[in-house]
Amino acid sequence: MRSEPVAGVQPEVMRWARQSIGLSVSDVALRLKRPAEEIEAWEAGDAFPSYPQLEKLAYQIYKRPLAVFFLPIPPEEASPTREFRTLPTDELLTLAVDTHLHIRHAHAFQLALKELFGARNPSEHCIWQESSLSRAGSIVGQAASVRDYLGITLDEQTRWKDDEHALKKWRKAIEDKGVFIFKESFEQKDISGFCLVDSQFPVVYLNNSTTKTRQTFSLLHELAHLLLSVNGLSKFDQRYVERLPDQEKQTEQFCNAIAAEILIPSPDFQIQAKQFPADIERASEQQLSDLAARYGVSREAVLRRFLDQDRVTAAFYERKATAWAAQQKKGTGGDWYASKNAYLSDRFAREVVSRHYKNQLSVNQAADMLGIKPKNFAGLEQRILQGIAT
Repeated sequence: MRSEPVAGVQPEVMRWARQSIGLSVSDVALRLKRPAEEIEAWEAGDAFPSYPQLEKLAYQIYKRPLAVFFLPIPPEEASPTREFRTLPTDELLTLAVDTHLHIRHAHAFQLALKELFGARNPSEHCIWQESSLSRAGSIVGQAASVRDYLGITLDEQTRWKDDEHALKKWRKAIEDKGVFIFKESFEQKDISGFCLVDSQFPVVYLNNSTTKTRQTFSLLHELAHLLLSVNGLSKFDQRYVERLPDQEKQTEQFCNAIAAEILIPSPDFQIQAKQFPADIERASEQQLSDLAARYGVSREAVLRRFLDQDRVTAAFYERKATAWAAQQKKGTGGDWYASKNAYLSDRFAREVVSRHYKNQLSVNQAADMLGIKPKNFAGLEQRILQGIAT
């Protein structure tokens, strides 16, 4: 009967499934509406869940196939603790279930990329193979080299019509050089994104819950991680960076500096800054907004440059950054297919559709690679073919 205990469930796998998604025993007990002692007994092998309980654990809580719980040992899978060495262990333990799932999805996309393209990246030139960064090198010089490699001139950048257009352009330039960029809305709002290093298929995953300017900065920040050959998981809060151990703090500060220098080149910024009053704190909101618009970045990014030059106080910067963050408006929904297409790497999505047209992938296989239900494939396929992305 379905209410009877399911023999054969492996305690070690039960424990792994819970820990791999960042849940405590109490968290699981609350979701199942069962005593914590009962969950502990399952993980110790002293008792077993019923089939309905196992189904809920697998499909609703742990997001795993039911069959995995009958494996003799937990499957091999990279954990955030091993992957994101720039984060202290206590920070990794605070990652939300949603964030764990995004990391898992990113790995699934990497596997799909390897299945689609085989052993070689489809780009003729791969930026991480032909360019690298060193924390000992010049920030200005290295940032200029990255910009040159991406083929984006300052003159072109200043002609982009808005923040959304700027994000599209930076994203396309980086994808053209072999990096696959995905987006998703994170429940954990303080995470800006992460990246996964790979010899052929590196992935950047951005938090789409943030503004377009924040996503652009995060994209360049994660690119810096890739060019250092380091997996990165980044948070917004500058105060968080200051609390990191020295080695990790230096890495995050370096990646922030590279991203800022690529987006706001120092030689041009020095020219533009001459138009501001000596006391930057007396500058108008319009002046800061106009300068931010020139580069397609946030006002906070511009003010941060002035802070780095000691032209504003840290207290003023924090006060303005907090006020601007409160002004940010969230999206109002929209076309699901357009949004989903925007979340996917363009080259990846087009390759999946192309393979389907060549009868190399069934609808179910293509939908599985794209992370959608088969019934939604036709609608998303149309969006991909139209080349609509945000």
